[in-house]
Amino acid sequence: MRVNEDNFIEQLKGKNPKALDYIIDKYSPLIKGVTTNILILLGDTGLIDECISDVFIAIWNNSDKFNGDSNKFKSWVCAIAKFKAIDYYRKYSKKFKSELIDENITNGRSTEDDFIEELESNKLVGIIESFEEPDRSIFVMKFLLGEKSKSISVILGLTVSNINTRISRGKEKIRKQFYKDSKEVF
Repeated sequence: MRVNEDNFIEQLKGKNPKALDYIIDKYSPLIKGVTTNILILLGDTGLIDECISDVFIAIWNNSDKFNGDSNKFKSWVCAIAKFKAIDYYRKYSKKFKSELIDENITNGRSTEDDFIEELESNKLVGIIESFEEPDRSIFVMKFLLGEKSKSISVILGLTVSNINTRISRGKEKIRKQFYKDSKEVF
């Protein structure tokens, strides 16, 4: 059977390898853009390529979990790419940071400042990862990838007003979690 725009999701769920070929052809530029934006600071193009391969493996292995149409599929693919790239960044940035430790010593910031900033950043990503969809995707697109609310609304099929409301509510959840955690520390 020929795989096309109308049947690629069904064929992917049926584990038709031609469906994966179709997805690779159609979504490679999108996935490459998402992963490159996150991993470019590590300066390793081989790592980006490896991450892209892992994204396609994750799409293949988790295709049975996807429910929706081709518009939602694009968002789902974006989310997989973003979170896979974030995982790679976390894993490999430790190596990258250890190579740049001499630079960090001379940048005028203390090791404690860097440590606190990294803790807060990891905590923030953890809070965002705990969000339900589509809020998680909205925050990743808005704050990690720098997308505008209008483009997010097109990708997710929601109104700009709905996107902005979800961002506002999500920011409030983050503030409350940081406040709660800071009260527990002191």
